[in-house]
Amino acid sequence: MNQPATKVLVIGYVWPEPRSSAAGGHMMQILETFLTQGWDITFSSPAALGEHKADLAALGIAECAIELNNGSFDDFICELAPDIVLFDRFMMEEQFGWRVEKCCPHALRVLETSDLQSLRDARHQRLRDHLKAHPDGEDFSALFTPALKQEFQLMADTDLAKREIAAIYRCDISLMISDVEIRLLIEQFKVPAALLHWCPLMMQPPTAAFAPFEDRAHFLSIGNFRHAPNWDAVLWMKNSVWPLIRQQLPGAQLHIYGAYTPPKATALHNAAQGFHVMNWAEDALQVMSAARICLAPLRFGAGIKGKLADAMLCGTPNVTTPIGAEAMGDDQPWPGAIEQNAPALAAAAVALYQDRERWTQAQEQGRQLLARRYDQALHGPALVACLEQCRRNLAAHRRDNFTGSMLRHHAHKSTQYMSQWIEAKNRTV
Repeated sequence: MNQPATKVLVIGYVWPEPRSSAAGGHMMQILETFLTQGWDITFSSPAALGEHKADLAALGIAECAIELNNGSFDDFICELAPDIVLFDRFMMEEQFGWRVEKCCPHALRVLETSDLQSLRDARHQRLRDHLKAHPDGEDFSALFTPALKQEFQLMADTDLAKREIAAIYRCDISLMISDVEIRLLIEQFKVPAALLHWCPLMMQPPTAAFAPFEDRAHFLSIGNFRHAPNWDAVLWMKNSVWPLIRQQLPGAQLHIYGAYTPPKATALHNAAQGFHVMNWAEDALQVMSAARICLAPLRFGAGIKGKLADAMLCGTPNVTTPIGAEAMGDDQPWPGAIEQNAPALAAAAVALYQDRERWTQAQEQGRQLLARRYDQALHGPALVACLEQCRRNLAAHRRDNFTGSMLRHHAHKSTQYMSQWIEAKNRTV
């Protein structure tokens, strides 16, 4: 007799847009991994439909719009009775986690962190402080190389970190895209390793020949304009990095692609300077494959960078910062260059653009890096095995995570007591 299919409910911060952001792409990779297991998936979200939403129904994934602070969600989840609930970002766990606890207490709770937003936010504040203190400075090495203890000290007193890490404790497993962030949580925040699972971008390593050096032209930058680190990188390129490249390569062209292009980005377009704001790319891999260099001068951020993984997938060497390369590489040579200030970034970009031998070597290093760290054939089964093992041992797993059980208890009881208080108050009015 066949066992019923595992039921998965995903509560999405947004509807996935794999062609707009790395987070959307990663969510689709997770969903596709679940589909290969024959799992029954329902994707829900309180968000409005985006312009580039994936066609989930075509994949056999049910869709359901939900509302914040609406008791109808209780009826919906009780009827669905999922075996696994995946929260997309910690804010969804905050909003809906207590309802899941009330209606489906035995469902495995999984948090897709995407990246540590509290780390990204703290780094953004550090950049603001640095720019205020050094408005004309171009050396950002102090921002790029702090020890994990310093990152902890930057984050520990923030409201965002306390909220995010509380959500991690309340969940049974949190999917971490960055192994650096795993180390930060374990070593500095003392989060138990059993609550964290490394789940980076899951890709099929390229096997076909890449477009060669001679068939490539121009520089490319790509990224969702709604993502603050991307917008900051565009401004830094416009004001500092790109003028230095054009001094050495007067005919150079930079094509900047990004979803949800705001007027402030369009206003930066200047064909005379070779600075082209191109809006959204219908096929990001196609434009990446035609470019000779991918520029990603990120001054803050967290997680790992989908644009750099896509560059490796297309055989396009990249020039980035230590923030861009964080958690993406290993002890082998980087497929391009990593620099810490505008002159060094520009010099590396120009040298790589003109040196066919070095460029070809970087291209192959990217192929090898993808195979070592991002092979879907490795990470997909590892994710499924982690979730299934946790489900089999859920009672013991939760007992060992007493802090999480305590936080779930108080979240549920607090809302229960508040509801009872409101009902009693209404009866006396």
